[in-house]
Amino acid sequence: MSLVVGCDLVDVADVSVSIEAFGDRYLRRVFTDAELARCEGPTRAQRLAARFAAKESVIKTLIDSDAATPLHEIEVVMNGPVPGIRLTGSLAAVAERKNWREPSLSLSHTSTHAMATVIANVGV
Repeated sequence: MSLVVGCDLVDVADVSVSIEAFGDRYLRRVFTDAELARCEGPTRAQRLAARFAAKESVIKTLIDSDAATPLHEIEVVMNGPVPGIRLTGSLAAVAERKNWREPSLSLSHTSTHAMATVIANVGV
């Protein structure tokens, strides 16, 4: 087994612009219903931006240029106060093929930027 790391930084304004421009179509394409429900409130754009960064970080750890990367198949879940990752569909299959295990996720955001880091085990 070896460790892989993915990190991403997102401008909160970019997420806000996408929400304003594309509304529900953007939100449903990128986020799960549970993520949208969890991010309601005054810091919605920041929290969604952090989840977007997490999704991009996961993709970086999977390192599979041939695989489609539907973002809604990557879900940030909360295990109490600790964020985690749940994969479904084609990305779950990629992760299984690569023996992607024990992902650890860290999220952070300010009013202007959001970031995420994912560390996972891969290999035999």
